[in-house]
Amino acid sequence: MTVLVKRMFYVVISVNVYFHPPAIAQQNAVEFPPLIDPDDIAYFFENDDLDGLHWALTNIFANSERVHIDAPPQKLPAQIVSRGGGLRYTTEYKLRHDLEQAEYLASHLSDPEQAKFFGETIFPIFHGMLDRIPALEELNGTNGLYPFTKEDFYEQGMGSVYNRALRLTDFEELKDANGKLIPLLNPDLDVDAIEKTMLSEGVVVIDNLLTLEALERIRQVMLESTVFFQTKMPQVFGGYVGAYIDDGLHDRILLQLAFELYRKLPKIMKGHFLRYLWAYKYDSTLTGINTHADQAAVNVNIWLTPDDASLDPDSGGLVVFTVKPPMDWDFEKFNTATDFVHETLLGPSGYANKTIPHRQNRAVIFDSAFFHHTDSFKFKPGYENRRINLTLLYGKMRMASATSTTNEL
Repeated sequence: MTVLVKRMFYVVISVNVYFHPPAIAQQNAVEFPPLIDPDDIAYFFENDDLDGLHWALTNIFANSERVHIDAPPQKLPAQIVSRGGGLRYTTEYKLRHDLEQAEYLASHLSDPEQAKFFGETIFPIFHGMLDRIPALEELNGTNGLYPFTKEDFYEQGMGSVYNRALRLTDFEELKDANGKLIPLLNPDLDVDAIEKTMLSEGVVVIDNLLTLEALERIRQVMLESTVFFQTKMPQVFGGYVGAYIDDGLHDRILLQLAFELYRKLPKIMKGHFLRYLWAYKYDSTLTGINTHADQAAVNVNIWLTPDDASLDPDSGGLVVFTVKPPMDWDFEKFNTATDFVHETLLGPSGYANKTIPHRQNRAVIFDSAFFHHTDSFKFKPGYENRRINLTLLYGKMRMASATSTTNEL
């Protein structure tokens, strides 16, 4: 149990939609750490405490540099900066995403003041920076990352708008007219068949996972929330922006989904509590995520983009290799040494895999220790056509035994 949980008492604080300048959650006697720990997330989950988890995530984020430009209570943790979420560097594809999102918000927000803010203040700043950023081939020394100059950061306004919580949705759980909770998961799911396939094969595909109302609301979170702070070196990792549960992606409806999935599939989850959650949006002109495994027991990957955005219905999803790293492998090594993984594990297996094409509202649940990567994809240009996946990680990784590279959850 970490410091946060030891000091926890359950006061639920509601937070309205963030808008520049963002609303700040009311603070109380709890001393919040700069970053929530996966063990803390699991602790709230084990205690079936959605309110407590949302409260902790909300208040930790309210203390961060994402919200406070001047003299923030908490500087961005080095872990967030190192994974690509810093305030002082960017990439061309990240700027292009942020520009498209500002344009989308300017034309879709119902509040005219908010729409005007994104259209007349935010859009011009991002547009100007996109015009000034050097070409990718001029950034070989940083593999495509661009560090802001003092002029960019201060005089051109990037310091006050880039990777800031300009808009953060915070929807309540879905409820009917009588205030009764409406489940997010499709009531017609064949749970027995899903669990049987998962336990026997380690991978299961579920179509129409969410109700249409839940799908629409979760997609709205992804399109509107300015929490996609992560960018990666495009010459190494491809082109996707990321949002994380410990850095702004903590909308209550996403936590509701995490709890519902856990309760709906008890034979799969088996006490594997939620430990992490993220979402990625992809640039249609670049590539996806390379071969890797995740530090969890169960990976739930959900696709949210409409089918007509994909120009190839037979691709665009996920390739899951049905082999695991041996128990004596170092996680950091096998997740960065891609050539080594291919030569010593995937190649000898004949690259045994399941390749699942992209479909909106399709979920792929699999053993997180299985190596996997984004399938090749070709989506239409435009913000609403961007490929988006939501990933939930439950439990701790179970690697293969010394005599086998596969085993049950």
